[in-house]
Amino acid sequence: MRKVKLYDTTLRDGSQGEGISYSVMDKVRIARELDMLGVHYIEGGWPGSNPKDMEFFLKMNKEQLKNAELVAFGSTRKSGTKSKDDSNLKALVRSKVKLVTIFGKTWDLHITDVLRTTLEENLSMIKDTVGFLTGQGLTVFYDAEHFFDAYKDNPEYSLKCLLSAQEAGAKAVVLCDTNGGTLTSELSRIIKEIKPQIKVLLGIHCHNDSGLAVANSLTAVEAGADMVQGTINGIGERCGNADLISIIANLKLKMGIDCILDNKLKELTAVSHFVSEISNMNQRSDQPYVGVSAFAHKGGVHINAVVKNPKTYEHIDPILVGNHRRILVSELAGKSGVLLRAKDLELDLSKENPQTKKILKLVQNLEHQGYHFEAAEASFELLMKRSLKKYKKFFELEGFRVVIEKLSDKKITSEAIMKLKVKGVKEHTAAEGDGPVNALDNALRKALRDFYPTLSKMRLSDFKVRVLDEKAGTAAKVRVLIQSQDEKDSWNTIGVSENIIEASWQALIDSVEYKLLKDNLK
Repeated sequence: MRKVKLYDTTLRDGSQGEGISYSVMDKVRIARELDMLGVHYIEGGWPGSNPKDMEFFLKMNKEQLKNAELVAFGSTRKSGTKSKDDSNLKALVRSKVKLVTIFGKTWDLHITDVLRTTLEENLSMIKDTVGFLTGQGLTVFYDAEHFFDAYKDNPEYSLKCLLSAQEAGAKAVVLCDTNGGTLTSELSRIIKEIKPQIKVLLGIHCHNDSGLAVANSLTAVEAGADMVQGTINGIGERCGNADLISIIANLKLKMGIDCILDNKLKELTAVSHFVSEISNMNQRSDQPYVGVSAFAHKGGVHINAVVKNPKTYEHIDPILVGNHRRILVSELAGKSGVLLRAKDLELDLSKENPQTKKILKLVQNLEHQGYHFEAAEASFELLMKRSLKKYKKFFELEGFRVVIEKLSDKKITSEAIMKLKVKGVKEHTAAEGDGPVNALDNALRKALRDFYPTLSKMRLSDFKVRVLDEKAGTAAKVRVLIQSQDEKDSWNTIGVSENIIEASWQALIDSVEYKLLKDNLK
């Protein structure tokens, strides 16, 4: 069976999408999911462009990836300088990765109008950069930016750019449809023309400005590409990148091409939803393969046919990609996900277990209210253990009050007053914070610190809010996702309510209780 390498650039190209901003821990969590899925390369960012990306790479040096290789991204040296003096290239070396991807200009329009240099100098920039990095012991991939536009304008020169990188020691050259405007027929023709001269790994990198990124990526594979670049859910600048979720499913199920292990294919839906949640984006319900509507059937002829034979209106069995069939007149959402998570938590929840129906019904009701546990694994574990009575409360809330005050031109202040019962002892505390959630967190810790000292090693590292029904205006429900971490782990919790303070409190309580449960305190 033919094999194709997967190159994920969610953490770099995907993060350039409007409205997306990842913390370092967000990037680490996504990298872990991508590694679990089995992608071959994870492009983590551009360490020469910002401190956060450099921090990510240094943090990832302590991670043990099982399947993927971490990649740092950068550009060719600047015109008129030496590679050894280029700060961008030195940052790549400092990131301590073994593999780097360098992008360079191939379109003479960009070379003359943007770089303001000569075509010969651009070739030298490519050769010098690749040569310098390989001389540092790094494996180098070369991204030929705007390649298809370049080839249509000046095929001889654009090909020289590829060959320059190849001759300088690049282990892969990647053809980029950076503007996303190349038609599938053009792309296929061009790849077939240049393929005989490429002796290294040939990659494809498509943007979706014409709605063709996935189709173009698959066509490139048919034309001879050995590696596909893309992002989870197709996120990225402007109209996004090629969606690796659809690409993986199509390669495996439609084209018979190996790209991930067979037993990982069923993780596609979970990974897709996980990245959406961390990206603070609404999951597209109609997203191919993994959207909640991808295998949904509503009334009439369709339902009648699907009940008799699902193949009548489904192009694949949804279980293959971890999704499920939905008959909209009889909602069954959530069952497979709950049982899968229960298995991961080593909880005895088979279909025959009398507790199963109760828990599944609870999860269904919560999901209907707006909860989504794919990116809140700590809240889900607490829910399961509470339902199975494998959990003991560490404290009881008697009440709290939050005061937000604004005086003249002074900044807004927040104060939380809280009453708790901890191990039979009543605690009454107050604390200020930068906002109402921070004030609640400070008051809660203040009440618990003498009873549970390890809470001092825990902190909230991220806070996300999403309005679930924009049409409801100020009465809409909100979903709050809190990320917490200690010296060893990080975890996520969730809360949903029409009141943002209540939703935040739910997520905050779960965060603290999960930490105490994790530490096995009594």
